[in-house]
Amino acid sequence: MNALGWINLALYMGLLLAAAWPLSRWLTAVAQGRLPRWMQAVESAFYKLAGVKAEEGMHWKRYALGLLLFNFIGVLAAYGLQRFQDVLPLNPQGFGAVTPDSAFNTAISFVTNTNWQGYGGESTMSYLTQMLALTVQNFVSAATGIAVVFALIRGFAAKSSQSIGNFWADLTRITLWILLPLSLVFALFFVSQGVIQNFDAYKDATTLELNAYQAPKLGADGQPLKDEKGQVLTEDATSATQQLAMGPVASQEAIKLLGTNGGGFFNANSAHPYENPTPLANLAQILAIFLIPAALCFSFGQMVGDSRQGVTILAAMSLMFIVGVIAATSAEQAGNPSLNALGVDQQMSEAQAGGNMEGKETRFGINATSIFMVVTTGASCGAVNAMHDSMTPLGGMVPLVMMQLGEVVFGGVGTGLYGMLIFAMLAVFIAGLMIGRTPEYLGKKVESYEMKMVSIAILVTPMVVLIGTAIAVVAADGKAGVANPGAHGFSEILYALTSAGNNNGSAFAGLSANTPFYNTLLGIVMWLGRFGVIVPVLAIAGSLGAKKRIPVGAGTLPTHGPLFVGLLVGVVLLVGLLNYVPSLALGPIVEHLMLWTA
Repeated sequence: MNALGWINLALYMGLLLAAAWPLSRWLTAVAQGRLPRWMQAVESAFYKLAGVKAEEGMHWKRYALGLLLFNFIGVLAAYGLQRFQDVLPLNPQGFGAVTPDSAFNTAISFVTNTNWQGYGGESTMSYLTQMLALTVQNFVSAATGIAVVFALIRGFAAKSSQSIGNFWADLTRITLWILLPLSLVFALFFVSQGVIQNFDAYKDATTLELNAYQAPKLGADGQPLKDEKGQVLTEDATSATQQLAMGPVASQEAIKLLGTNGGGFFNANSAHPYENPTPLANLAQILAIFLIPAALCFSFGQMVGDSRQGVTILAAMSLMFIVGVIAATSAEQAGNPSLNALGVDQQMSEAQAGGNMEGKETRFGINATSIFMVVTTGASCGAVNAMHDSMTPLGGMVPLVMMQLGEVVFGGVGTGLYGMLIFAMLAVFIAGLMIGRTPEYLGKKVESYEMKMVSIAILVTPMVVLIGTAIAVVAADGKAGVANPGAHGFSEILYALTSAGNNNGSAFAGLSANTPFYNTLLGIVMWLGRFGVIVPVLAIAGSLGAKKRIPVGAGTLPTHGPLFVGLLVGVVLLVGLLNYVPSLALGPIVEHLMLWTA
């Protein structure tokens, strides 16, 4: 990695920590309900309208039931808005109803905080659908993740209680007092940088020369026609104008990043100049993705009464993140050796002088693109400012590995921290076996019940990802969507299932996934990957909350400091990644060997 890359990385980490620390104090206050009276009055109005008793604590089963029902209703609402958007207002382009399989996939995608998009937003979704079906879910899905980690932290912090909080109160407070204010600030900043925010119809701009292109063939219903393999049929077309999409972009852009959602208003996501117009906007975007996850680490230490615990978790995340950035940047700066044989670049004998710029925006370059790539896949965000399918084999493997670790390298809002705490419990359990003592973490014994739930939470995602990948590579409909044969095609499928199972949403764009097969398969994987982890985490929260705290003894493993950071990182790498090593060997690793030995 060159000097500019190190400077960019150091600047980013410095700004992130400087912004996360003060925000953490507010997150702690919101989690504990220590709010000004006027905020409490606003909340009370909502609770009275909904018939909610906010002061009433919930057992973990009741908390989980409320969470699951709320999110299931969200799926129905998002699905319905897509299916009826052709007869609903705020549809200046007259888009037709979204197909049933795509609507199913998108509804689950946004409710689970995945935001996988098999469609082009500016050519598929009306303004109303973008706002009510997608942006609303960006807020409440993010609030759901934060609510779960608040419940888990209460389980650690409680002396002995059957309650882990009130889901409706958590959801309301997180949305009103954390996500909405931050989104407003970031949305206004993005507008100042050139991100659009309007309800105008699309604009036609006259081009300097006649454009020849391939346009999709449309059926009688106005939707693109597809062949038997699910590929969109095209025909020759020319135009003297270029259509510029409009819409309420900045408002969705802010929460897609702050909530680690990732769904873009435009098909090109944060590579589009209307979503991410300047290098300064790009810096703000990658800061927004990690801002709340980093602040939650500090809040964790504050809520359990030992700030060192939060710093330790943050240090483990930062270490893995920095290694990921170094690996991705170095791989992309090495370039593509095949170009050397063609005599494309004679300035350097072993690598491209400018590195691998395929699929990247020149206004960002390799360094800023690599940081964005690792940030968005370390978090469960999925926003992209470049095409991951165009990365070098090892460069593309880095975001794949970041997701396969369980997205605990900062991770999504809430999901990253509770995922890392699950690994921390496993780490103290392993350490306890080594010294022959009952493991304990933060004064709570980690016993058989907790370890069963930890095992489920850790294994459910690799299971659905690998089983889903196996189904896709043997099914005719699964192979039909692959544009590139061989190892890279396998990587495209593996990336799609990994992204869905870990609720990320980014993609190797070479896979045509907007088909009934992939929309259904990925929808199921997204749902299981989200709630198959949340329910065991809430069960752990309830079990820990009911236990009495035990004093620190001579045999207690210190869960802060460099030793525990090393143990925690080792457990994440060993347990989180080991499940995927054979699949990585079949995809990006063999592709790298083929590329560099050719």
